[in-house]
Parts: sequence; structure tokens; C-alpha cells
Amino acid sequence: MKAKTGVLLVNLGTPQSPRPKDVHKYLVEFLTDERVMDVPWLQRQLLVRGIIVPRRCKTVAATYQSIWTPEGSPLLTYGIQVQRLLQEKLGDSFHVSLAMRYQTPSIPDVLKELEKMHLKELIILPLFPHYTSATTGSIHQKVMEQLKKWNTLPELRFINSYPTHPLLVKSFSENARAFNLSHYDHFLFSFHGLPERQIKKADKSGTCLNSKICCKQINSDNKHCYAAQCHATAQAISNHLQLPLEHTSLCYQSRLGRNPWLQPYATDTLTQLAKLGIKKLLVFSPAFVADCLETLYEIKVEYSHLFKKQGGEQLDLVPSLNTNLTWIQTLEDLVLKK
Repeated sequence: MKAKTGVLLVNLGTPQSPRPKDVHKYLVEFLTDERVMDVPWLQRQLLVRGIIVPRRCKTVAATYQSIWTPEGSPLLTYGIQVQRLLQEKLGDSFHVSLAMRYQTPSIPDVLKELEKMHLKELIILPLFPHYTSATTGSIHQKVMEQLKKWNTLPELRFINSYPTHPLLVKSFSENARAFNLSHYDHFLFSFHGLPERQIKKADKSGTCLNSKICCKQINSDNKHCYAAQCHATAQAISNHLQLPLEHTSLCYQSRLGRNPWLQPYATDTLTQLAKLGIKKLLVFSPAFVADCLETLYEIKVEYSHLFKKQGGEQLDLVPSLNTNLTWIQTLEDLVLKK
């Protein structure tokens, strides 16, 4: 039998159920990752196990219950569907697998099965268009920790990021065109936030966050910068949809803790837009390729409530890519070009 090329799709992860004990298990694994909470080991364990998770577990479990479907977690459900669709696209010379960085299906378990296949090459494809140490970096590290145990290694190819891939931009634009764009006063691009210290640690040029505009254009110094990649994605989608620049904004969501994170914060931006008289707002969340807690609850529920409380009238969310067929073509193209 001819050796196949393995493709390992990896997303963040999800609790096995919305019950508090499963959410607790997930949060502990997630937040004790040294790349997610980049503080010394003992401090990290005390913070996560002693303060953060005990305080937040029941609340987070309740939000998961609100988005859970009969099929289970949306993030995992869409992941399985994407895996199958990409397998159909690539054909029998490829074997497409899905893993989650935290919980199941786990990277170690999936790689054990792939090892048995004697692959000719293995492509690691994180389902994150933008590179961060806490997402793509953590995935690559976990994969390498497992692969070092293999006696025979296939050719390895790691995909780093793809923030302005033309098909990715087209995918989000297709989802946006399901809405009447002329109906909205403003368009907001909301990306997952990161602590400023993590952005600065990834910078080798010494230019990171030295000015308010350092991230707004990709260049040789910041091409691996998460914030610069976010701006590049927002600009590419805006250009594709011909959205007027003065009617677009960018912000960062999901802040945790008191230390400075990337700004502007989503809550501040929503309040400011409402006070400026914006009534109808369409939100993009291009950091997420599958709908999850951050899109289905944080934006659609919490941010909609905040915007309306401040005087806005309507906040709609462009769905994540989920099973958009152009998104599947994006993944196919990334694989084939690797």
C-alpha cells in the first residue's frame, strides 16, 4: 500500500460536557499551559487551581450550557465536519485527522494512531489563522514532544499562519454577504486578546508597541506579530467587501486579569461606538474559524447586551467559517502548497 500524507488539524479544545466538573478539568489543563499563562510554574498552579478556576468554573459552565447543542460542543462538532469535508477534497492519498490541544481528541492519542500508518509526510495545520505562542506555538510544541518518541519520522511540515490567505478572506466575506451590509452604520473586527507582555516577548526587533500604529501595517519587523496579522486580516476583508475605512474599527476581546492586554478593549470600543451614535453594528470575529464560546456567547449575548445598554439598537455577528466550502478550499490549498 502506498504511504499517505497525514494532515493533522488542531483546534484549541472544549470541555467534554458543560457540567462543572468537565469544565473544571478543561480550564485547568488550558490555563496551566506554560505558553498560555507565561508565569513561573508554582505561581501558575496557585493562580489557576487556587483562584481562577474555582472562581470562574460555575459561571463558565453555565455559558457552555447556553451554547451546547444536541450534537455536543459546536467547536468540536464543526471540527469533525471540517475534517470529513477536507478528507473528501484531498482524496485517498491523504489521511486527515482532527485533534484538540486540550481535552479530546488529544494530540498524543491522535498521533499514536498516525504513527501506525507509516506516513510519508505529516503536515501540522493549526486552525488559527494568526500566530501566537499560546495557540499555534503551544500546538507545535505539544506535537514535537510526542514526535520525539517516534523511531521513524516522516517528513514534517508545520503551518505557521495564514492571516491574509485570499480564500480565507473570501470565506469571511461570503459569510458577511449573507447580511445586507448597507443596513449597518459600522463594522467591528473583534479578535481574541493577548497580554501585552506576550506580544513583546515574541518581538525580536525591539519595535513592538512603541507606537499606536506599529501594528497597523505588516513589515519585515512585525510579520510574525499577532496584532499586525489581525490588522492585516481586517484590512483584507474590508478591502474585499469595499467597506469604508471610516466605518470600521478593530478591538480585542476576552481579557483575563488586570495586566495590560492588547488594546482597544472590546467593551470600551462598544461603549464608545454607541456614544458616537452608532445604532446598527455588524461584528466580525476572524480569529475564530469555528463558532465557540467567544462568538456564540461573548459576542452574540454579552456584547449585544452591552451595546444596547449604551444606546445601540442592533448588534449582529458574522458567523465563523464553520463548514463554509471556500474555507475547506483554503485548507486544501494550504495543504497542497506545503
